[in-house]
Amino acid sequence: MPTEQQRDKIIVGSEEWVQLPHLGMPAIKARVDSGAKTSALHAFNIQPFRRADLPWVSFEVHPLQGNRKVAVRCEAQVVDRRVVRSSSGSSEQRYVIRSPMRLGEQVWEIELTLTNRDSMGYRMLLGREAMTGRILVDPAEHLLQGRIRDTELHDMYGVVKSSPTGLKIALLASNPELYSNQRIIEAGEERGHEMSFLSIKDCYIKLDDENPEVHYRGGHIIRELDAVIPRIRPSATFYGCALTRQFESMGVYVQNTATAISQSRDKLFSLQLLIKSGLDIPVTGFANSPMDTKELIEMVGGAPLIVKLLEGAQGRGVVLAETKKAAESVINAFKAVKANLLVQEFIKEAGGKDLRLFVIDGKVVASIQRAAAPGEFRANVHQGGTATVIKPTPEERRLAIRAAKAMGLAVAGVDIIRSKSGPLLLEVNSSPGLEGIERATEKDIAGLMITAIEKQVKRDR
Repeated sequence: MPTEQQRDKIIVGSEEWVQLPHLGMPAIKARVDSGAKTSALHAFNIQPFRRADLPWVSFEVHPLQGNRKVAVRCEAQVVDRRVVRSSSGSSEQRYVIRSPMRLGEQVWEIELTLTNRDSMGYRMLLGREAMTGRILVDPAEHLLQGRIRDTELHDMYGVVKSSPTGLKIALLASNPELYSNQRIIEAGEERGHEMSFLSIKDCYIKLDDENPEVHYRGGHIIRELDAVIPRIRPSATFYGCALTRQFESMGVYVQNTATAISQSRDKLFSLQLLIKSGLDIPVTGFANSPMDTKELIEMVGGAPLIVKLLEGAQGRGVVLAETKKAAESVINAFKAVKANLLVQEFIKEAGGKDLRLFVIDGKVVASIQRAAAPGEFRANVHQGGTATVIKPTPEERRLAIRAAKAMGLAVAGVDIIRSKSGPLLLEVNSSPGLEGIERATEKDIAGLMITAIEKQVKRDR
């Protein structure tokens, strides 16, 4: 039997709708997380100022997940600045505010840290400091304090839901929950386009010189698409490119062609194409026989050196061999399992940093510097690296644009490393992730991708 004290508490599930009336939010869905000490609120365009000689902050909030059309501007007094460690292990200094919160029939004041939660599943996190003495959590349940229909949310925030009047655009990918894929769908819908997600594994094709078709889940024929955005993971390259090629044969505009994607995925071939185009890369070696291991190591300047699997992605399959003996062991181990690999000179002066330049239709639209985590040499965000905004040099911009052009990619993430001899190309990615670069730069890169499609389709018509 519950105690009297327990009966006085609100029973909530793992997620609940709450109100922040003083901040102008009649509804925002919160993740209830007793493992987090501090509550957090999604915020962007955060600007500190002073009022009556006290610290205040203005900020904007997208209160509805997956909807950037709705933005609420807020102001609040700053009560603290606090270093908060996220679930990913990264630390961030955040402004702290206080605001009344309504949950069910109860209202009380809570502390909230302000941070960009675009990459998170919820716009708000309710931590244990705000729950203590008031809440009991049943993690197996959700929305125990009431549900809110989409129509009610539209009324609350003054959103008029209209039918799409723009293009029919399909995103061809594997995981609809991935941040990048969600953002592209969201950006297209915001611009009035009819967006659909096509799972690569659920598509199949009909080869016919008069009537080529793509079918989807149980025989549905995909018709009348204006454009396809291929976002193909490395493991799905062959079939994903076959589907992309099929859409091309049907006269559908594809943002990156199958040929360009295939070229970019073959790391050896892509480097050969870049060199052919007169672009600089780190000294790289490739061999098939274990008999050539020692000469291969010397070819790239000896240890330390980088060993890369041709099929790797997001920093996986990349090893730093610090000594000649370690290099021989790693190379021979990979060759023993018949893995194709590259051996590349190690650019020590880069200090575990590289640049990611995002190119759309021959223009660099965003740039970040990625720094490796302590004890790590790979700067990839997926490997714990941190991203900061950087202004590339004119030479680096030209290098990125030329690299994307050499690969035939309309959208590309170009990785560059700074060496004492100048910028060097590391890789050209045909399905660059959006999370790290959008969060660091606060640019709507997904929206720029959609805008590029609009222009291209208009030209084609």
